[in-house]
Amino acid sequence: MPYDVVLVRRMADIDRDQWDALVGPEQSPFLEWDWLQSLEESGCVSAESGWAPHHLVVRHGGRLMAAAPAYIKSHSQGEFVFDHGWADAAERAGIRYYPKLLVGVPFTPATGRRILTHPGQDRESLLRVVGQALEEICIANEISSAHVNFCEGDEVAALSELEFLHREGVQYHWSNRGYACFDDYLAGLKSKRRNQIRRERRDLDASGVAIEILESEAISADLIEPMYQIYLSTIEKLYWGRQYLNREFFELLNRRWKRNLCFVVARLDGEIIAGAINVQKAGVLYGRYCGCFRDIRNLHFEVCYYQGIEHCIGSGLERFEPGAGGDYKYLRGFEGVATHSMHFVAHPGLAAAVDSFLRSERAHVDDAIEEMRLRGPVKIVEE
Repeated sequence: MPYDVVLVRRMADIDRDQWDALVGPEQSPFLEWDWLQSLEESGCVSAESGWAPHHLVVRHGGRLMAAAPAYIKSHSQGEFVFDHGWADAAERAGIRYYPKLLVGVPFTPATGRRILTHPGQDRESLLRVVGQALEEICIANEISSAHVNFCEGDEVAALSELEFLHREGVQYHWSNRGYACFDDYLAGLKSKRRNQIRRERRDLDASGVAIEILESEAISADLIEPMYQIYLSTIEKLYWGRQYLNREFFELLNRRWKRNLCFVVARLDGEIIAGAINVQKAGVLYGRYCGCFRDIRNLHFEVCYYQGIEHCIGSGLERFEPGAGGDYKYLRGFEGVATHSMHFVAHPGLAAAVDSFLRSERAHVDDAIEEMRLRGPVKIVEE
């Protein structure tokens, strides 16, 4: 079947219904047209911000058969698969690393399909078409590399057959093992950690903080500004924090994407003092941003982790992915899982160096995940 493969500079120039037909009800919410378009419309994603949209689309007879959200990058910020060392090595060797091509969702370290394909078409062949197109785009335009971040297993397999290099990372996810209540989850932890969590929750209960979870249409417009300020408060507290999103983006989500939002809101004497901005779809809760206006002991853990776990149990969600980072999550029963990205590096010498590094890194990641499984707070149940 002959395909037309082109790059499109704006989500607004791609038919919303055709794009979302590729995403479907089971794929990541961050791939939906409304999320990606809101990033562009608000100006959070643009050539000026170093994220120039160049979405790869594959059509047949005018209909969308495959697509990949793609961006020409002039830096490596906001990706959460860190390649700064590769860029430094390239510079020392006299190789221009930027611009590069990124396939992924800006500012969002959540695994999901990165190459969308029509459900009625042969996905395996379309993965090859897109993979080969990414390589050809890099070579023809003197782009150093193409990076497919937080991708799924079949994409790893298909791109491995081309000239892409495989990278693994680690995230910490909570899995719902059919728990009926929060105490069931606690029962699966070793006693030291179980008792610690109970103490943390008792202490917070005594503080008088009231917490509620609001989903979809229950989220009122007057919550958008305080939740945006919560997002900003966390950035301001962290020396490495960067503001990627603006108020307009939050307002656009409230207008067109509320169906996937889930807010945790903490109040004291009626005043909002903390919150978490979560996203949910297809059995998964994604923790995106959280923050506190007041430093109350254990409030952060309750808002960011325990309320999300309780919500998953009560709503029958299968998994809670709270984002990047790990120590606090790991100690509270979130288990290490591997994440995957695929990288095409055009320069043969740089590609060989990166490949050698990735082989060693993958072995370390696999060992670390197994060590955490054996020594972590979750009881080991042999199947």
